[in-house]
Amino acid sequence: MIFVYNANSGRVNALLDAGHKLLSPSTYPCSLCALTHNTFTENKIWNTFRNESDIDMMFYHKDEFESHFPNANIVYPIVLKLENKLLSTVLNNEALDKISNIEHLISRLKAIL
Repeated sequence: MIFVYNANSGRVNALLDAGHKLLSPSTYPCSLCALTHNTFTENKIWNTFRNESDIDMMFYHKDEFESHFPNANIVYPIVLKLENKLLSTVLNNEALDKISNIEHLISRLKAIL
């Protein structure tokens, strides 16, 4: 499974994102990041799930994803599946926006798989 955050990579971007989460969390543009990470660290429940899961997971910031998959035309954030060199959507940005907490995200992922 491929998780793509609606944020760019790098320390400066991470610092700007943390500030945005602190000052205006309701306008933060990445619901996936808001679910899987606290302001400065990975959510502990998510970390446990990720480490104990049998699901093969890859994580990208949007700039990293676009360098690996330059022809993909998607809206971020998104969760994808890669099978036989084809990407398919598991959870799009609208579905992720409706997920209210990390437990709900985990249960959705388990149900899909």
